[in-house]
Amino acid sequence: MTPISHHMTDDILADYADGRLAQAFAVVVAAHISICDECRARVEAADTLGGVLLQDSDGVAMSADRRDRMMAALDQPVHDPIAIGPSGIFPGAVMQALNGNPPRWRMLGGGIRQQILIDDNKGSLRLLYIPPGRAVPEHGHQGIEMTLVLQGSFSDSAGRFGRGDVELAHDDVNHQPIADPGEACICLAATDAPLRFNALIPRLLQPLFRI
Repeated sequence: MTPISHHMTDDILADYADGRLAQAFAVVVAAHISICDECRARVEAADTLGGVLLQDSDGVAMSADRRDRMMAALDQPVHDPIAIGPSGIFPGAVMQALNGNPPRWRMLGGGIRQQILIDDNKGSLRLLYIPPGRAVPEHGHQGIEMTLVLQGSFSDSAGRFGRGDVELAHDDVNHQPIADPGEACICLAATDAPLRFNALIPRLLQPLFRI
């Protein structure tokens, strides 16, 4: 595999380690760090630092009522979800979102397909299948778009992104990713707001495809 050259930022990894990311983005980070040794080590370092800071911090008094509620919660049975491992190009975090099943693609046009994995008020997560040489409609952003390449590669104004690479696009980015020649490009993409398409037809179809 080509070395990963586009990584997660320190802020995103710290938020992931602290459990502050919305689920859609947390799945992308989890999938990325399962592929990227560098970012996985940075998350582990953030976890270690957080534990040291917690250990060195002064305790906070807890009310009797709050303590009783906490102890009652500890007595409740815990039902851990069944862990689902990786399969093919899909990391375990993606297979978990797929409930262990292969993708069920829905056509978007021009050979491009998607499957929506998460869609709630905090963000959406989808798999995208882009045939070689095919371009995604040019678009901007009203929030953050986090895209992880799982197979193949794509190129846009920010460079080339191969397996394991992450592109972080903010509201000041306008781009048109194009799948490189060779194998189809399969990506995992999370957004916290609808995309802003430049062309009329993608804008008209946007509510139907929930992009």
